[in-house]
Amino acid sequence: MEIDEIERLEKFKELTANYLSALKPVKDKSGIHTAKIRVYDYYELASIIRNLLKLCIVALDQEGAEVPSTVKNQSIDVGLILGIALQLFPIDEFELLNEISILFPPDSRK
Repeated sequence: MEIDEIERLEKFKELTANYLSALKPVKDKSGIHTAKIRVYDYYELASIIRNLLKLCIVALDQEGAEVPSTVKNQSIDVGLILGIALQLFPIDEFELLNEISILFPPDSRK
C-alpha cells in the first residue's frame, strides 16, 4: 500500500470515530442500534406519541381526514413532530459523507 493510501485510511478511521454518532450499538451485540431523542419530561413524550398517532389516523383515512371525536384535543402539532424528525436527522453522518468525498474524490477511485 502506498503511504498516501495508508494516511487516507487512517484519516477515514478518525472521521468515522468522530462523525458516526446518530446510532449507538446495543450492548448485547444483537446488531441493533438505538437513536436518542431529547424530551423535557414524560408529558412531552406523551404529546409526541399522541401527535404521531393522530397523524397516522389522518394519513390512513385521507378521505375523512379527521381524528375521532372521542379524542379530546384533535389538533395535530406538526411542529412537534418535525422537531423530533430534526433530532433524528443524522447531520454528523452527512458531514462524514462530505469529508469522505473530499478524502476520496471521484477521479482517485480508479
